[in-house]
Amino acid sequence: MEALMIRERYKVVRVIRAQENYALLEAVDIAERETPLCLLNLYEGELLHRYTRICSGIRKEECPSFRGMFLENGTLIVAFDDCNGQAIDTLFYLGDKWKWEDRILFAEQLLHEALALANLPPEVSCAAMLSENVLFDLTAEKVRLRYMLPPMAEMNARELVLLTADEIKKILPLRLDSCASERALHERLNRGDFHSIVPLYAYWREMVPKMREEREQFKKGGFIRRGLTLLYRAIRKLIKRGGNV
Repeated sequence: MEALMIRERYKVVRVIRAQENYALLEAVDIAERETPLCLLNLYEGELLHRYTRICSGIRKEECPSFRGMFLENGTLIVAFDDCNGQAIDTLFYLGDKWKWEDRILFAEQLLHEALALANLPPEVSCAAMLSENVLFDLTAEKVRLRYMLPPMAEMNARELVLLTADEIKKILPLRLDSCASERALHERLNRGDFHSIVPLYAYWREMVPKMREEREQFKKGGFIRRGLTLLYRAIRKLIKRGGNV
């Protein structure tokens, strides 16, 4: 069976997603040697004009993965570099398999990615921050965002913050040994205190040294003191849930 070619340049490898007026294809750019794998977002019908307007706001200097956009037989095609990695929900749903410092590192990288997204159109930035697009390259120890851009309702900067907050809470979940500053971070994320990525990132930078300091103090407390602290926290957690001790 002959492979599907688009513009005699993109050789389609597989269809990743398909729905009404939208599809995502994995393709090989036969004209590109260094990074041949790419993602092609296809829009038709009522989505064509809307995503032409949205994606025309993407600038290469703000989104290095962006390859460009073009029309092909009445279909809008928006191309991005592909990336490797495991989705966040397959790695951090347990949380305790990761060292605390590793989780801090990944959360920091995720916030850097969110900062880079902040200048993109919200429908693009919010789609990139969906859980299915937040990937972790464990070999390179890097967070990578996949630009699968399915149709989304009108988005804004605050939606990007809320999505980012959800991912941070997965990477750095609350546990019995979580310190006061970690709990304060979660409280602010749960309340939705931040209306853009910049103040969230600034608060994160302020809290990380405090979290490290409190964690070191907790480790220095000795086995008995740590055990009693954890027991006290477990009892409080049961009481809040209405359980019996």
